[in-house]
Amino acid sequence: MRGLATMAAPLFAASQLGTQLGTHLGSQLGANFGVDLGSRLGSELAVNVLSAQSLLAAFGVLGVGVVMFAETGLLIGFFLPGDSLLFTAGLLCTGSGQGGLKLSLPALLVAAAVGALAGAQCGYLIGRKAGGALLDRSGSPRLHAGARRAEELLGRYGHAKAIVLARFVPVVRTVLNPMAGALQVPVRTFTLWQVVGGLVWSLGLTLAGYALGSSIPNVDRYLLPIIAVIVVVSLIPLAAEVRRSRRAAAVEKGVRG
Repeated sequence: MRGLATMAAPLFAASQLGTQLGTHLGSQLGANFGVDLGSRLGSELAVNVLSAQSLLAAFGVLGVGVVMFAETGLLIGFFLPGDSLLFTAGLLCTGSGQGGLKLSLPALLVAAAVGALAGAQCGYLIGRKAGGALLDRSGSPRLHAGARRAEELLGRYGHAKAIVLARFVPVVRTVLNPMAGALQVPVRTFTLWQVVGGLVWSLGLTLAGYALGSSIPNVDRYLLPIIAVIVVVSLIPLAAEVRRSRRAAAVEKGVRG
C-alpha cells in the first residue's frame, strides 16, 4: 500500500501542475484573443459617418440605402453626406476606388432609389401626424434654417417644383418632407413629385459618378474637388428658379407701378 501511495504522489503532483499550467495558458490565450478581437471589432466599427468613402468601405450598398432613408426621412439625418455618397458609390462601381472596393451598379441603383423614395414618404407621414412639433423640439439652427427655406419653397414655387427642387439642396431635402406633411400637402401630389425628384436625384448622381469613373482613369485622386463641383451644380436648378421668380416679381411690380 505504501508503495502505491509513493507512486501516486508524483502522479498527483504532476496532474496538479498540468492543471495549473493549462489554466494559466488558457487565461492568457483567452485574454490575448479577446484583446485582438476587440481591436478588430473597434477598427470595423470606427466609421466616419460624414465621410462617403468610410461609409461605403464599412457598409457597402446596404449603407447607401440606409443613409438615403435617414437623410430624407428622419430629421436626425440632415448632416449625412447624401450627394457625395451617391456620386462616390457610382464611381466605386467601376473599381476606380482605393483599396480594391467595387460595388454592384444594379444593386446600388435599387438601394439608392428605394432608400430615397421610402425615406421621403416616411418623412411626409411623420410630418402629417406630428405636425411642427418635431422641429420645435430641435435646437439645431441649421435645421431650423432649412425648415424656413423649405416652407419658402413650398409657398413660392408651389408643391410640384418645391418638392423636386428640394432634392438637390442639402438639409432642405431633409426637412421639406415632414414640412409638406405638416402643411397638409395632398398625399397624391407629394407622392408623385417626390418620386420624380427622388429618381432624378438618386439615379442621376449615381450614374454621373459611374460615367466619370468609367471614362477617367484614377479619378478617385480628384474626388474631393469633383464632389464640390457636384454640390454646386446640384444647386443650379434652385438658383435659376430663384432668379426667374425675382425677375417675374420685378416685372409684376413694374406693371403695377
